[in-house]
Amino acid sequence: MHESATETPSNGSSDHRFFADPNEPRNDSVDLKAIEAAVRVILGAVGEDPDREGLLETPARVARMYAEMFAGLKSDPGRHLAKVFTENYDEIVLVRDISFCSMCEHHLLPFTGKAHIAYLPSGKVVGLSKLARVVEEVARRPQVQERLTQTVADLIEDRLSARGVAVVVESTHSCMTMRGVRKPGSLCLTSAMRGAFRDDPMSRAEVLGLINRVG
Repeated sequence: MHESATETPSNGSSDHRFFADPNEPRNDSVDLKAIEAAVRVILGAVGEDPDREGLLETPARVARMYAEMFAGLKSDPGRHLAKVFTENYDEIVLVRDISFCSMCEHHLLPFTGKAHIAYLPSGKVVGLSKLARVVEEVARRPQVQERLTQTVADLIEDRLSARGVAVVVESTHSCMTMRGVRKPGSLCLTSAMRGAFRDDPMSRAEVLGLINRVG
């Protein structure tokens, strides 16, 4: 996050000049001033002094962080799949190890990991970077990993008319590693299979083999 690239507007409206990438999702309904006020209340409620020097700018920083982390709430990630290319290719297209960071809606703590996306084209393909952008944008919402996985799979199946879609997500959840049961190293894996990858055991085995291969 580039804190020096913007200042909090005095009118309380969101200002997203700190997004350096023009393709970044934006949520102009974020009320930065309301978040700042809420953070001050939380700091006081846990026994801190929100006017202490080290905490004076914390509410504004947290507000900008939430604006960034939740920027995908009001956007359509499917827009990244709008531009396609006609191609006579009908075998698996796979992009592995797409890193992401999302926010668990139960404790508002981050979960981070990697997504693997495969699809079977039906006469049209999409730029590989667009698959990564879909993951990035869907991740910018408070949610659960299961929903993230299914949302990405549904978007690709629908927007690309793919004959098969496979999405596998693996991530570590802060709500398990730093609180509660406190189990560092625990990993959550979820998958969503559509079309041929769901209906054909051989196709499913092939794509999972490609996703899980080493090297």
